[in-house]
Amino acid sequence: MKPAVRTCGSPKLPGLGTDVYRWIEVRDPGGDEQGCAPTPWQRAVDLYPLHAGRDYAAFACLFGVRNDAGWEPLAPARGLPPDVSAEGAQTFAGLRHMDPAVHGATWLTWAERARADMDAAPAGSRGVLLLTDGRAPATVERHWVREVWPRSVVHRLGAFPVLTSPAETPYGAWTVGSTTLTFRRFTRRDAVGPGTEWEHVWAVMRALAGRFGGDGVRLVVFFD
Repeated sequence: MKPAVRTCGSPKLPGLGTDVYRWIEVRDPGGDEQGCAPTPWQRAVDLYPLHAGRDYAAFACLFGVRNDAGWEPLAPARGLPPDVSAEGAQTFAGLRHMDPAVHGATWLTWAERARADMDAAPAGSRGVLLLTDGRAPATVERHWVREVWPRSVVHRLGAFPVLTSPAETPYGAWTVGSTTLTFRRFTRRDAVGPGTEWEHVWAVMRALAGRFGGDGVRLVVFFD
């Protein structure tokens, strides 16, 4: 089983967590001509359980939400599609009525996702520091690294294994007691590529695009 990753050290974004509501829509090729519905788009697939929950690196690199690392997101804050499916519009309106904190509505077509540079990295970060405790290897802590090493990690370990700044330190791995530290580049592929829950989302969208075309399949999301 792949270890769970917990993102730590987001000083710019304290407070409550952020949840996502998401589904896939397809455009009926004959919907415009038939004129039987207010929009040719139909809600096709709810993402749960393909994608189970909070995933802040993905939220940031795809949609610009909780983007303290400085990603250039693929689809930031577009709002709901003007021709959103009737089911999607109803879902958004109902939740917005119950929770005014609902925000960040946007959408991403499969064509846009297929063109994305998966090797892009966030401009506001020098990489990530991954911490694995040999006594609990099922969980990995992920800390964004900027101009200095994460203070919480330095304080916890006491004797930090690196004396140079992140800018002067090549990527690598070190061990302090039972903890292994890995300093590495982190790309969009790491956030939403193979080995993440998103690979299943993309597989479904890719399959639907074979029927409806890349611009006829889109992921619609909003957050609270």
